Amino acid sequence: MAQLDFSAVFSGEFRDWLISGFLLSLRLMVMTLALALPLGAAIALCRLSSVAALRWFGAASVEGIRNIPLLMHLLFWYFAMPELLPAAARDWLNTHGAETICAVIALTLYTSSYIAEDVRSGIRAVPATQLEAARALGFGYLVSMRRIVLPQAVRITIPPLISQTLSLWKNTSIATVIGTAELMYQAQRVETASFRGVETFVLVTVAYLGVSLIITGAASWFQHRFPVRAS
Repeated sequence: MAQLDFSAVFSGEFRDWLISGFLLSLRLMVMTLALALPLGAAIALCRLSSVAALRWFGAASVEGIRNIPLLMHLLFWYFAMPELLPAAARDWLNTHGAETICAVIALTLYTSSYIAEDVRSGIRAVPATQLEAARALGFGYLVSMRRIVLPQAVRITIPPLISQTLSLWKNTSIATVIGTAELMYQAQRVETASFRGVETFVLVTVAYLGVSLIITGAASWFQHRFPVRAS
């Protein structure tokens, strides 16, 4: 049995590859969350709107995006969508990290569709009388949502949003299929160059597991610190 040597894959150039991939995976998660949270909230409000066209748009967005595999989203945005852009836009995309940009777009759309349902569930958990009272006081629909309903819904919505963050962290690994130099992509580079598959993927597994446990711990802490009580 060959002796394991982790220093062979976590030193010098190999270590730099793995660290840069880990940091890019974290950036993908953070950038996607920053974009998906407001987009998901907007879609949720559309689904709850009294305007039929907005409700239809919100429902179509959620169902259309969620029922297509994330892998298909990534391949579409990287290989198909650039062909529809003007040449200048394609050139700009290629010189500014097309792989990362397309990965963020695909992850954002995919994640926002799930966030929209979490936000919608949180809003619906707030008693309808809260919105009715705000409207009776003269507030418009959007103002009532922003000032009265959403602040109450946030406490209910945060635990499932943390769960979505965990799913997003794991989903960043799929971006390797379009050449995004995240952690899984760099792990494959290191394994190919070093012929140390066990050591490489053990280290990468520990990295994914470590961040996942931190996110899970944050969810557990929030549920104990701010328990959601039945109305």
